[in-house]
Amino acid sequence: MLSGTYISSPTSSSDPAYAFDNDFSTFFASDERSNTWIGLDLGTPHIISRLGFSPRQGYANRMRLGIFEGANNEDFSDAIPLSIIPSTPSEGRNSYLRVDCSRAFRYVRYVGPNDCRCNVSELLFYGHKAKDGESNDTHLTTLTSIPVVSIRTEGGKEVTSRHTWINGNVTIIWNDGASILEDSLRIRGRGNASWSFPKKPYRIKLNHKARPLDLRAKTNDWTLINNYGDKTLMRNLIAFNIAERLGMKWTPQGRLVDVIVNGEYQGTYQFCDQVEVQKKRVDVAKVGDEDVPGDPLTGGYFIELDAYSSGEPVNFTSSVYGMPVTVKYPDEDEITTEQLDYIKSYLAKLENAVKSKDYTNEETGYPAFMDVHSFVQHFLTGELAGNTDTYYSVYMSKERGDSRFVFGPVWDFDIAFDNDNRTHSILSRNYAQYKQFLCLSGSASYAANVYNFVLRIINTTAELRTEEWSRARYDRGLTPDTIIAYIDSLASVANKSQQLNFTRWPILNTMLHQNFQALGSYAKEVDYLKKYINNRFAWMDSKVGIDMQYTGMESERVVPQGTILTAPGMARLEGFPEGSLVDIHDVTGRMTFSTSVTDFATDVPLTHGVSVITVRQPDGTVSSYKVSSR
Repeated sequence: MLSGTYISSPTSSSDPAYAFDNDFSTFFASDERSNTWIGLDLGTPHIISRLGFSPRQGYANRMRLGIFEGANNEDFSDAIPLSIIPSTPSEGRNSYLRVDCSRAFRYVRYVGPNDCRCNVSELLFYGHKAKDGESNDTHLTTLTSIPVVSIRTEGGKEVTSRHTWINGNVTIIWNDGASILEDSLRIRGRGNASWSFPKKPYRIKLNHKARPLDLRAKTNDWTLINNYGDKTLMRNLIAFNIAERLGMKWTPQGRLVDVIVNGEYQGTYQFCDQVEVQKKRVDVAKVGDEDVPGDPLTGGYFIELDAYSSGEPVNFTSSVYGMPVTVKYPDEDEITTEQLDYIKSYLAKLENAVKSKDYTNEETGYPAFMDVHSFVQHFLTGELAGNTDTYYSVYMSKERGDSRFVFGPVWDFDIAFDNDNRTHSILSRNYAQYKQFLCLSGSASYAANVYNFVLRIINTTAELRTEEWSRARYDRGLTPDTIIAYIDSLASVANKSQQLNFTRWPILNTMLHQNFQALGSYAKEVDYLKKYINNRFAWMDSKVGIDMQYTGMESERVVPQGTILTAPGMARLEGFPEGSLVDIHDVTGRMTFSTSVTDFATDVPLTHGVSVITVRQPDGTVSSYKVSSR
């Protein structure tokens, strides 16, 4: 057991030594209710291997979700988490947590949860003095099996505004503790309805451009999405996966993370791209970018048909349909009057084309001013997800020298997938029974006057909807099995984190936001989501239709990598590399068989009718083939 100099937040009623006297009847209690702690200055850096603790008698719940930290700066500005107390500990005895962290620390402490004072009967730190060269960052500690984001603001200031930035530091640990990012940052609140929840969403701006969590974009701006109304914690990520498989030009990336702010556990969040003009994000020309040809006045632009536009710094009402528009790029401090006038007038050209008599004409109608494929992909994402708010907020970009607006990215699906009392039950209400799209029902939500604008387009895209849906279903792996497998993978990796999250926010039995039900457990919430996926795919297949002429599959038997021979009820694969994975789906996307190639010839069963055989070779090549069986 380690010893050192006692250190703590201010206290006038108890001695910090009481937390280290091996007496369960004494205790340390802080003066303030929040941002309070107690620990040791070990004198020199030590490797920490185990933690012990016991609560003040009668106040054991005050240690639930308390955080242990290690640091090498006296003010703990470089602190990283060592562990968390997952549940209320027992009184009158010590409980223990194992620590597996390769970095050595001079300062160690326990931080009590906010608004209940730091109350501790006993603390014990175990480990050894670090040898020369022993301290390293090869393996750091995460609280659970997902990454951890620990933020510390200057002076422990609380984030209370969506407009005022606060300076601070951040540590992000991922890759099972093998990767770390440490940087200064600025942080503020974000969101509209989500900002009203007790679990707050944040926007962060790193001091240095980086790729935290190995995400695509190397940049400063990131978001922490709270997903408070989504008790699966994953609906946004599922929607992003769907949009990507539908072929949208760019979809946000995100990962589930544990978040700590000023030593207090905040819950499971979605660390995610900021929707902005940036390489690997909305990639259009920036102001002053001379590498992109064309008249700079023509782009790039990034706008949003936005129900909340009146509260944004640069906004206008479109001149033809009267839609509320927010200009996201150029930024408010860069945009000129000439640029604002241009994007207003160019959007009006699109609106006039949509409203014109010959509005489907390729040269003079709306196809001349918008990428119709991106519109349909955006539409299908919203319909498969059952998003009530698909057209409450619609992002559109315009590149320099390009005559067409591109729709996307998609965003904000926390109350999608039948999680909204305004549209539940998506699969059993009249509009579903009569095969009416959700967004065309009277229950869907729109930004002002957007309905009439998109309705004109939707009514003329039936063939393109079938094409995009067919390509996604058979060329891009958009199947119930792939989406449910993704759901299962997220639920598995987040299992321990969700337990902490719903300890911090005990809402599993509470209907909130637009919820129509409270199922009482995380497992039941996830199971409901999976059932929705299966049922909605079947509905979409029937409503949108599947036409194999649009897919890129090879014809039967003639394949370059090997040979596929069919017979009643079976197929034989010959010549495919050993170790290739073989999946077979029927025309509805249901997986009927799965195996791997272990020999020159592999026999697989086929159901009656058309099947799709997908072969994933060891080198990463993926090929799909349509076959039929009597």
